[in-house]
Amino acid sequence: MGKVKEKIGSLCCHTYLIILSVVALFPLVWVILSSVKGSGELTSNPTSFLPKEFTFINYKNVIDNLGFTVNIGNSLIIALITTVIAITVSSMAAYGIVRFFPRFGNIMSRVLVTTYMFPPILLAIPYSLVMAKLGLTNTRVGLIIVYLSFSVPYAVWMLVGFFKTVPIGIEEAARVDGANKLVTFVRIVLPLVAPGIVATAIYTFINAWNEFLYSLILINSTDLMTVSVALKSLQGAEILDWGSMMAASTIVVIPSVIFFTFIQRYIAGGMTEGSVK
Repeated sequence: MGKVKEKIGSLCCHTYLIILSVVALFPLVWVILSSVKGSGELTSNPTSFLPKEFTFINYKNVIDNLGFTVNIGNSLIIALITTVIAITVSSMAAYGIVRFFPRFGNIMSRVLVTTYMFPPILLAIPYSLVMAKLGLTNTRVGLIIVYLSFSVPYAVWMLVGFFKTVPIGIEEAARVDGANKLVTFVRIVLPLVAPGIVATAIYTFINAWNEFLYSLILINSTDLMTVSVALKSLQGAEILDWGSMMAASTIVVIPSVIFFTFIQRYIAGGMTEGSVK
């Protein structure tokens, strides 16, 4: 009787998870399928799910005529550089807070995260003035600096919690074996907090990839425009081409999905289990 209840409970849980997965994936699947429909089919029967005839004319229009590949390249460069710098700086800062300045570091990490109390629109004018004085408006460097000012504080606050889970005994054992502080940090500590670093990297990358406000304000050249602003510009056209909009939306979403797919295996926790007896 107990095994029957266990099987019924497992079946209910799996059914519930399948339903949630279908609900979560349906909008993305619908956008992708709509992007391969002809313009006539989208306007005549926009609620149809499966296309009557598959066509990639919308992608050809977005890539060849609208130059969306340039916008994708800009966003990839900015998001990747922001992620790499933010993770590098925040991991060292979080480790220093946990191991060398625990009391002061805890206060500082809380102060850093208060930067998220301010809405982005409130800081738009100050950022614009500062970047203008530095001559960094309409540059990728200026946009990366702005993104780092938001990403690094949150990443430090997030990684502090992960570094606290690393047993001090592992580091002491490495020091006894002759490893210095840098070797211990790079070869011992970082692999143990890899799930936290990956989770923070995903958050940083997606935020930089999807950011719209500061990209709109600081970038005024079409050659440096990011995908979020380019996608918004399609809505400003006199005649909205839904096929191109769906194709562009698909192109915007795909890099985030691919990025998450490649590194999701590192998110699994429990890497420190059994490391200290």
